Amino acid sequence: MDSRLTALTDWVRQQPGFTQAHPETVSGDASFRRYFRVLGQPDAGAPRPFIVMDAPPGKEDVGPFVAIARQWHAEGIHVPAIHAENREQGFLLLEDFGDELLLDHLNDDNVDHLYGLALGALSHIQATAEPADYPLPPYDAALLDREMALFRDWLLEQHLALELTDQEHCLLDTTFALLKEAALAQPEVPVHRDYHSRNLLVLGDNADLGIIDFQDAVRGPVTYDLVSLVKDCYIRWPEEKIDRWVEDFRQMTRNAGLHQADRDTFRQWVELMGMQRHLKASGIFARLAIRDGKRRYLDDIPRTVNYLLEASHRQPALRHFHEWLATRVIPLLEPQVA
Repeated sequence: MDSRLTALTDWVRQQPGFTQAHPETVSGDASFRRYFRVLGQPDAGAPRPFIVMDAPPGKEDVGPFVAIARQWHAEGIHVPAIHAENREQGFLLLEDFGDELLLDHLNDDNVDHLYGLALGALSHIQATAEPADYPLPPYDAALLDREMALFRDWLLEQHLALELTDQEHCLLDTTFALLKEAALAQPEVPVHRDYHSRNLLVLGDNADLGIIDFQDAVRGPVTYDLVSLVKDCYIRWPEEKIDRWVEDFRQMTRNAGLHQADRDTFRQWVELMGMQRHLKASGIFARLAIRDGKRRYLDDIPRTVNYLLEASHRQPALRHFHEWLATRVIPLLEPQVA
């Protein structure tokens, strides 16, 4: 018996307009959170759907989600409005953005329009103030190190069963240190930290985007969310499109006073930040498959590692890492793709 679902149902039915609610599963995500849809009439109008988040206390904390959602919503960011909350039980009743993931809508004809919306919303996020009751944690050296370690621990050693030599450990340590230094040198802004096509929902016939899964937001490098979007782990776009989106965003955010970088500097920030992001993501995908049994994420590892291969090829300082990746790791991934 699902005691959490029973408690969630009891709580929802105590909210005005939801006395007859029957939660139906929408999805889980890469964490312990679950989401359910309910119909309600909180304003005595026609029944309409809402989302209930189940975040088990001890495993998930709804506090950051609530603080960030209220701050961003107040500043005009299209995040779900919070209709009711129970922080002790880990339940939230939220505005429903539907199920139309950006990923499922993208095609060559509409991607520039939809990415334009996403880039505009991102520049807006980067200009927001911090929540008064929840200063965003820093994207500091320790966090960057922990994230890149996922590549070694979960992808290389656990998933690919590589027995790394001392020389290979040294190569990885040197690469990680370079990427960490580059990330910490960038101007800092609010960072969503998972800003990609599965966390953006298409609303109103491609007229707007809803933003979800922002509870892990931090204050960190100005290009982190940009590279999450334009070098998405779930979909690939031609380099010429990526170049244009990066330059559009550079100009947008420079005009907003968020940095003073020229074109070449900003593109270099994107390249190195993307490598940090993709080291982390490929390790997380392996961990989700091995530890949590979510094997569908294995399909996204080759695309993610290929971003690493291409970016390192353009970095003379990372030539040895690039050669090692090409000869030691990529051949082990190719049979899995086949």
